[in-house]
Formats: sequence, structure tokens, C-alpha cells
Amino acid sequence: MNFVGIDLHKKTITVEALDQARKIVARKTLACADPDKIRSFFEGLRPFQAVMEATASYEWLWNLLEPLAERLLLANPHKLRVIAESKNKSDKLDAHVLAEFVVLDMIPLAYRPSPRQREHRRLVRQRQHLIRRSTAVRNKIRRIVSDYNADRRDLFTGEGLTYLAALELSPSARFVIEQLLAEWRHYEVQLQALDKHLQQFAKTAPVAEQEARAVLKTIPMVGPVTVDVVVSELGDVGRFRSCKRAVAYAGLAPGQRESAGHRHELGITKQGSALLRWALVESAWRLVRSCRRWGSIFEGLHKRRGKKKAIVAVARRLLTVMVAMLRSGQSYRLAA
Repeated sequence: MNFVGIDLHKKTITVEALDQARKIVARKTLACADPDKIRSFFEGLRPFQAVMEATASYEWLWNLLEPLAERLLLANPHKLRVIAESKNKSDKLDAHVLAEFVVLDMIPLAYRPSPRQREHRRLVRQRQHLIRRSTAVRNKIRRIVSDYNADRRDLFTGEGLTYLAALELSPSARFVIEQLLAEWRHYEVQLQALDKHLQQFAKTAPVAEQEARAVLKTIPMVGPVTVDVVVSELGDVGRFRSCKRAVAYAGLAPGQRESAGHRHELGITKQGSALLRWALVESAWRLVRSCRRWGSIFEGLHKRRGKKKAIVAVARRLLTVMVAMLRSGQSYRLAA
């Protein structure tokens, strides 16, 4: 059996294969643009176990190697880095470190989303991209209008747009605003099309996903956007051994630093899904403003820890409630 470490880059992959005694069997750099040569090289290593890091573009290589490998592993790059540094490796080649860890069976595994979850994430993240672009364009228009002391809250409603069209502006300001309005309308059309596509996507959901969506919708102030984010980013909650693991995945867990026997609490780690973290914080704000129970929790935390830490703590609690509901299949109850 050969044990293979794969260091994947945009244009090349560096491969190192070791035997059970951790002696080098093969070492090669291959071009990503030549998948046939990559397949041929790995066929010559069979039987083998291989590992690659969960980078942004590993999926094509995984699909290429999965039929050939006895065992294919996806490594968590953050945890792997900690282990590698603790071993004080003198060899800086990532592929070598990966191969050695396969031999030692020390690979910290990363979660690999299902094909449907990857498709869902792609759609949900595209919607967030369009929302950010649309917001940026609206902010640019407001900055120009503010130069004329003419901004108003309802600027992008029907009445507000009529007001904007009649506003006296310089020729250059009018030209730029017309271009920005055309761009904003383009994003709005794309968002409407994407929302329809997501609705159709939801209709084809397997039973487990349909149940998860139904459970999450029972939480007050949690709408379809938040449900899509939570379902696509969390995936199967069974992969989290505890609610704390889910909180850490969302980057909402507070960091800690210990020195001389004293433990200091830091800000949240912000590691993991930024989109999930954003959706939870936004939902937390809506909850504390509309629900008496959540509002009282926020106020108690606000007095002791300040506004920002309080809302993060509420978002953290909301996520633990969601995870518990998804595990039990029970709808939201106010006492939760």
C-alpha cells in the first residue's frame, strides 16, 4: 500500500508517495491542465491511500482520483497546520507532510458537502453576492444625492424613484446616477430570477431537507433567506458531536488565551462560514426587537457585556436552538 500526499495549487499538483516504512516511492509535479497524465500517474501507484487539503478548488481532483484510490481523505487545513507545526517538521514540503500523516493515520478530516449541498451553497452564496452588489450601488447613489442634501429613506421605492428623477442635479451627477440605477435594476432582475430558481430547488429537496426547512420556519422572524443559509451551510447536523461544535463551525465561539494560569476571553474566532454567521446575527437582531423573551435575554447581556457582544451571544444561542430542533425534529417552542 502506498500513502500519497497531494499539495494542490491552481496550475499544478505536487505529489509524494511513501510506503509503510515512510520511504519515498515517488515524487512528482503535474499540471492541472493534463488530467489524463494525472490519472495515469496515480494508476501506477495503486493500491494507494491519498489525502488532499480542503482548498477552494479540490472537487475536480477528488472526482478524478476517487475511483482509483483505496481510500481518499480530505484534510482540514487549519487543524492540519497546528499538528504539522507541533511535530517540528524540517521538511517544508506540504505533500511530504500530508503523506507522512496518512501513514501515521493522523489526518484531521474536513467535512465534504454532498453534491446537493454544494449546489445549494453555490446558489445561496450567489444570492448574497448579488445582494452585496445591489447594496453597494444603492449606497453610491445615496452618496451622490447627499451632496445635494436630498437623500431620503424611501429613495428606492416607486415614490422615491419618481422624486429622484425630478431632482435637479448637475449633468455629470445625473449621468452617473442613471448608470447606477441601470446597474441596480440589473441586480434586482437577477435576484428575482435567483429567488425563483431557489424556490424550484427547494421543491426537489429530499425528505430530510424538507423536514429541516419546515422545522426552521417555525422560529419567529426566520424567513426563507435565513432558512436557505442555515440548511446549505450547516448541512447534516448529525456531523456535529455537540452544539458547541456547530457554534465553532459558524465562527461564533469566543477565542481564549491562557497565560501563567490565567485565562483571557478573546473575541469570536470568525473561523468557518461567514455567511452563516451573518445570517444568524441578522436573525438575532430581528428576534430581540420583536420577541419579548429574546429581547429580555439581549437586554440582560447588553448591560453586562455591551451591545456587540450581546447580539453575538444571542446569535450563538439561536444557533444552538436551531441545532437542537433539527436533531429532534420538533418545532420551535417559546420556552426553548
